Amino acid sequence: MNYRSALCAVAALVSIAATAVAGPVSGQSVEDFYHDKTLTLVVSADAGTPTDIIARQFARFFVKYIPGQPRAVVMNVVGAGGMVAAASLESRQPDDGTAIGFLQRNNLYIPLLDPRQNRFDPRQVRWLGSLNKVDYCLVAMTRTGVTTAGDLSKKKIYVGATGFSNEDRTLPALLNQYLGTKMRVVPGYTGRGEVYLAMQRGEVDGWASTVDGLQEGPPVQMLANGKLKVLLDFGWQSPPEFPNVPNLSTYITDPNVKALFNLFLLPFQAGRPIAVPKNVPQDRLDALRAAFAKTIADPDFIAAMKSAGYPIDPVDGGAVEQIVNKLYATPAPQIESARKLIFSPD
Repeated sequence: MNYRSALCAVAALVSIAATAVAGPVSGQSVEDFYHDKTLTLVVSADAGTPTDIIARQFARFFVKYIPGQPRAVVMNVVGAGGMVAAASLESRQPDDGTAIGFLQRNNLYIPLLDPRQNRFDPRQVRWLGSLNKVDYCLVAMTRTGVTTAGDLSKKKIYVGATGFSNEDRTLPALLNQYLGTKMRVVPGYTGRGEVYLAMQRGEVDGWASTVDGLQEGPPVQMLANGKLKVLLDFGWQSPPEFPNVPNLSTYITDPNVKALFNLFLLPFQAGRPIAVPKNVPQDRLDALRAAFAKTIADPDFIAAMKSAGYPIDPVDGGAVEQIVNKLYATPAPQIESARKLIFSPD
């Protein structure tokens, strides 16, 4: 070997050594890291609810596509319309890639409106995506005599809610303020099951439910036997499940009022957003996002969700981030109107 060749060989060895030093500090590949680990899914809803069912089904497929195939466990964290789980994900869960959050769409805008909810900032987590979009509708027990949307402005009914800042309170509050309905909202229930039990006991008369939430559990029988009625869809088009139910476009024509409603409705496009803490290492974040993409394309997962009554309509993490950015670009007057709604009791 001549002198020049020796120098080239030394340079190559130095380059290899530098690359090794510049590699992951932990010295672990993503596969090595997740091997024998447990992935915790922080679910912001009670066990047995649609969000919980979807999360458990997702977890079963999701871990198969994560290098190292970690185990999956579900941890239900309820309270404050999902804000307790969101705050837990940001400040209490490990940021090494072993915790992901199945959050609520209101988590995308509540911190913008309510300074008291400053333990979570949707701009300070990393989004994997959402499995579906969500549509809300208002339901009431027929024993009340309120069987159409028009009856809501004629007779007072009590509706349950799971949190003062959750959609199941703010949506009825919007109707009270801008459509002249006479609903009295009773917040504080821990979850969907408690609200339906309260409805059956006569403590409250109805609530704002997700459309897919009407496809399983108590409301199925209540709708079938005529004890429960869908009155109004909280959207600009009626859903295919209830095509004859009126929607907001029937009642709201003022562009400014429509813009205010959209502040609350836009997050429905990220129905059940999934996030990880912001400091998850980039290689693990990339692996989790890739696993999400593979899961939503898995024919068996798609079939399982459809069979369970929850067909997927997914969006990726970039789409969720765009929704958050649009929300935080809302003009100040609309923010102030929405803030008054959040803070003002019915």
